Amino acid sequence: MTTYRKLGRSGLHLFPLGLGSMQFGWSADEATSHGIMDAYHQAGGNFIDTADIYTTWTPGNPGGVSEEIIGRWMKNRGNRDDIVVATKVRGEMGGIGDGQGRKTIHQREGLSRRWIIKACEDSLKRLQTDHIDLYQVHWVDNQTPIEETLSALTDLVRRGYVRYIGCSNYSAWRLMQALWTSDRKNLESFVSVQPEYSLLSPTRANFERELMPVCAEYGVGVIPWSPLGGGLLTGKYRRGQPLPDSVRASGATERLTEQNDAVIGTLETVASRHGAKPAQVALAWMLAQPAMTAPIVGANSVTQLQELLGTVALKLTPEDLEEISKASDWERARTELET
Repeated sequence: MTTYRKLGRSGLHLFPLGLGSMQFGWSADEATSHGIMDAYHQAGGNFIDTADIYTTWTPGNPGGVSEEIIGRWMKNRGNRDDIVVATKVRGEMGGIGDGQGRKTIHQREGLSRRWIIKACEDSLKRLQTDHIDLYQVHWVDNQTPIEETLSALTDLVRRGYVRYIGCSNYSAWRLMQALWTSDRKNLESFVSVQPEYSLLSPTRANFERELMPVCAEYGVGVIPWSPLGGGLLTGKYRRGQPLPDSVRASGATERLTEQNDAVIGTLETVASRHGAKPAQVALAWMLAQPAMTAPIVGANSVTQLQELLGTVALKLTPEDLEEISKASDWERARTELET
């Protein structure tokens, strides 16, 4: 039986693996995306993460596509109450030009009160729901005081549009600043953070040095993005081997250093002892780390998703965890580099 995990100090309980949706409407069409969500929900999954800017990087796309796909799926399936929906605000939506190829100031981005409230209303429409379970700021906005951002988010909670608030891509000091401001001003507080975190170097160090202790001390839930390093930790990318046909292949190979390749080799060794896959081992290791709630994974097919869902049943031994941790030990790697 799957044990659902409490998200920080909130009242939300999440499936151990969140389902990311950045690929919806990009590398997975709508029918495929619905099939992926069906398989995830049937397996007991209840946590779907998206963002308003998915997928603005594709030609002619103003954003909101992923939210729309999820909204139609929930409406068609009638399962809104089963799903913890998380989305984000901050990025630019629907750029406006001056007719000469230059962008004009249009205030359709950022973390101002004006844009947060408008963006939330737009996300609610696309998701075809009356509330968002977890509304996250996608990254820092240096142009807006944190007090204004948290005040606007608090108003959304009090209106019933949002249940809980969280942040993504925040450093430790930025998170502490937000927590302190919420406490001092009696505003809603971030219950979660969504950092980039995986066994790869330097990603692991970037999270564990400062942000992990803050989350553990203050009860902030952790829902990492890219826990498989953009697919690197699946084992399908290896040094000296041909690249697979993938939209992320070129980016993955840039991170395929000697150290990271050794980490992948360790994952394969541990996986062979359990009859598992390297990706499952990498995710199982992450689920054993402090303050961890639910790594967010993506899939372009039901087959890919089902393989990742096998993580939930995988039980690594203390020796397995130690072996993996040692292989990706960033403190040791730094010492070796300095000497």
